[in-house]
Amino acid sequence: MIILGTNSIKDTGFDVANSCRFNDDDTAYLHKTPSGAGNRQKFTLSCWLKKSSGGTEEILVAGVNNTNYTRIGFEGGDELKLFGAASSSTVWEIQTQAKFRDFSAWYNFVFAFDTTQGTASDRIKIYVNGVRVTPSSGFGDETYPSQNYSTNINYTEKHRVGIQVNDSGGAYDGYMSEVVLIDNAQLDATSFGEFDDSGIWKPIDVSGLTAGTNGFYLDFEDSSNLGNDVFGGTDLTEVNLAATDQSTDTCTNNFCTMNPLENYYQAATLTEGNLKLLTATSSNTAPSLATFALTKGKWYYEAKYVSDSLAASSGAVGIVGTQVLGATNSAMLETAQKYGLYLNDGDIWHNNSKVQELGSHIDHTATIGISLDFDNNRITFSKDGGWGDGSGNWDEAAPNTFYTVAAPSTVDFGAYFPAFGDWSSGSIGYEINFGCPMYAISSSNSDANGYGNFEYAVPSGHFAICTKNLAEYG
Repeated sequence: MIILGTNSIKDTGFDVANSCRFNDDDTAYLHKTPSGAGNRQKFTLSCWLKKSSGGTEEILVAGVNNTNYTRIGFEGGDELKLFGAASSSTVWEIQTQAKFRDFSAWYNFVFAFDTTQGTASDRIKIYVNGVRVTPSSGFGDETYPSQNYSTNINYTEKHRVGIQVNDSGGAYDGYMSEVVLIDNAQLDATSFGEFDDSGIWKPIDVSGLTAGTNGFYLDFEDSSNLGNDVFGGTDLTEVNLAATDQSTDTCTNNFCTMNPLENYYQAATLTEGNLKLLTATSSNTAPSLATFALTKGKWYYEAKYVSDSLAASSGAVGIVGTQVLGATNSAMLETAQKYGLYLNDGDIWHNNSKVQELGSHIDHTATIGISLDFDNNRITFSKDGGWGDGSGNWDEAAPNTFYTVAAPSTVDFGAYFPAFGDWSSGSIGYEINFGCPMYAISSSNSDANGYGNFEYAVPSGHFAICTKNLAEYG
C-alpha cells in the first residue's frame, strides 16, 4: 500500500483544489437540517476519501429522525456498510466483503438509491473507483429495503457528514473531497468520474448536476466556510473543524503522509490525517514509515519537533530502505539502509555511527527541513531554515553539507521511504509537513511547480512529495 512514480499522473484534466481533513479525536463533522423533505426514496451520494485509520466504525453520512435513521459508512472490519433502522432496530443492511485499508490512496465511493425499483438489488447500487460492486459476490450482508421504502436521507431532520447519528461515536478519520448529494436521482459512477487512457479513475466537474431539493456539493475551497454548499443551498455547519483542516491533498494530487500499515513495531500514535506522530513511550525504537517510495529526484519536506518526554532529545528523522523488523535495536541510527538526523547532537548517523558533523542540538519547537537528493544520493537537514554547515552551525542558505547514501536501487526496497522515530524509551512528537501542513504556516513557500506550503524556502531543484511531482521527477 505505497505510491510509486509509475502509479502517478500529472495531467488529470479536471483538478480538485482542496479536501477537508477530519481528525476523529476531535469529533469533527458537518451537519445541516433540511427545511423541507426531498425524495427519500431516490438519491445518490458520491465522495472521494483518503482514509487515515481503520478497525473502527466510521460514518460518512447519516440522516436521522429520532430512532429512525439511515447510515452510510464503514464497519469495524473496514467493510462498507449501509443500513436503515426503525425504532433503533435494523430493517435493511448492505455490507461489502471487501475491506478498505489502503491509507495511501484516494477512493471514490458512489452510493445510488432508488427504492422504487422492482428488482431488490437495483434499489441500492455501490460503485468503488468507477466499478459497481456486484450483488452476486461483492456483499457479505445483503438485505435490501422493501420496495418504496422511505429512507431518512432528504428528510427534515439533521443530516451529518463524518459522524454518528447522535453526534458522538463513529467519527470519520481521514480526508474527504468532492462530497456530492443528489436528491431525486439514482446516478451511476460516470456522473462523477471517468477512466483516463491508462485506466485510472479520476473525478470530473460535477457543478452542472441538478442538486434537487436537498442536494449539496462540498468542495472545501473556502477555508473560512468548509461547509459551503457550491450548489447554492443552505451551507452545512462545521463542528470542531478549523481553517487548518483545509488541505491540498486531493484525489487529483495525492500527497505523502505517514503510513499506519508501516507502524507495527513502533506503535506510534498517528493523528491529524497521519501528519502528527507521537512515538511510543516504551523502547520501540523502530521508525514509522511514510506512504511514498522514492527512487530518484530531489525532494523536500519539513517536520516541527513539538514534544519530548526526555531532557535531551533522542529523536531520529531520516529515510529507510529496508523492512523494519523488530521493535528494538532497529532505529534509523543503528542499522544499514537507514539514515537519520539525531536530534540530540544535530548530526547525521548511519549504522550506529555518527557519519557527518552537521549542526548542533535541535530544540523543541524547531522546524526541521529534510533534503533528499536521489539524483546524487545525498541527504541533509536544516533547522528553522538554516542548513547545517558541518561545523556545528545552522547558518547555510542552501544544503551544501550532506552525507552520501547507498543508491536506492541497491537497498532492499529498491527505494527509500521518509521515516520518523526515536532512539530511546522516551516519546517524541512530530508535526510533519510533506506539503499540506496540519498547522498554520506563517511564510508560505511552494516548490517551483507551485505545489506544497512550507514554512521555509524549498531548495533549488527540490519538490514536494506529491503524485503530480512524482509523475514528472520520480
